[in-house]
Amino acid sequence: MFHKPDIKLVIFDLDGTLIDAYRAIIRSFNYVMRKCNYPCQSGLVIRRAVGWGDSNLLAPFVDAGQLKKAVSLYRRHHKKSLLEDSRLLPGAKRVLNYLKARGYLLAVASNRPTKFSHILIRHLGLEKYFAYVLCADKLKEGKPHPEILNKIRKKFSLQKNEVLYVGDMVIDAQAGSRAGIRTIIVSGGSSTQSQIQKQRPWKIARRLSSLRKLL
Repeated sequence: MFHKPDIKLVIFDLDGTLIDAYRAIIRSFNYVMRKCNYPCQSGLVIRRAVGWGDSNLLAPFVDAGQLKKAVSLYRRHHKKSLLEDSRLLPGAKRVLNYLKARGYLLAVASNRPTKFSHILIRHLGLEKYFAYVLCADKLKEGKPHPEILNKIRKKFSLQKNEVLYVGDMVIDAQAGSRAGIRTIIVSGGSSTQSQIQKQRPWKIARRLSSLRKLL
């Protein structure tokens, strides 16, 4: 049974959970489509494809022989678009301040490449909150594989019942379940409500601010 005082570490996904970078992603994605002579995609199509890393984001839309070029173009453009078109989701800093003030360890587990995760974290003034940031490009497997969550938990020598994971996607629910960690999914990200419900995470929250009541 879950007891609130057991939690010592809260791990957050970035995109769609703490940060809204969808406009930046859509801009960079369609920049690549135009440069490589592919049709641009709607914001909704791109949004639903987000969460698996930039190579996996682009792979379904370009020929295999052009993927390396496409990723290079995307990353070059994205360094600028992230700074122009990313923002914190409502209540994100309030929640982080609340948790930090109460002594929780905070960490990030993201499928976004390390370089771009740190660009976002620095740009939005989040560095002071996180004791550790781990991204899928530093591992053999990204989410929904549980490796990223297991590595973070073990870094702090904690038991599974001492860790909470907060994400916004089906793959976050799957990663949390496979790691044996209680998981809260904040709806409104890349996955639909029905997709999230099918995964049966520990909790589904409409807003990130609900985390304050749960902890």
